[in-house]
Amino acid sequence: MPTRSVETDQDRKMLYRLIAAQSLPFTIHIEKGRKRSTRQNRLQRQWVNEIAEQLGDMTPEEVRGYCKLTIGVPILRAENELFREKYDEAVRPLSYEAKLAIMQEPLNMPVTSIMTSKQKTAYLDGVHRHFSQQGVILTAPEALGTAV
Repeated sequence: MPTRSVETDQDRKMLYRLIAAQSLPFTIHIEKGRKRSTRQNRLQRQWVNEIAEQLGDMTPEEVRGYCKLTIGVPILRAENELFREKYDEAVRPLSYEAKLAIMQEPLNMPVTSIMTSKQKTAYLDGVHRHFSQQGVILTAPEALGTAV
């Protein structure tokens, strides 16, 4: 079943129809909150570029993988039971280097892409805090027309 974001009564009616059309048996998972926003995604991309440029020892993709692993994974493990179970089974036993590789292209394990808007805000706050403490200057969300 495809992932759906339900924000209006019309969205809810369409979801009812989709559920009614499913063959039995099936399993459904419902999460509170909205999916992450396009604005949050733009800000994340801006920041990984700025971090890579200012630190000079990692590519933007390496920064993205590092942030997903060290900031994003703990958020999802704490708030998403299914993610925690699967991550702990398949990824947690691996070396740090292997985990970093999994977070980056071409494997690109989903972390931020499965976050809610609230989780993505916590993630972006964590990225900002972590790299600001290292002296990295990041574009303010407002400068991009982005509220996180």
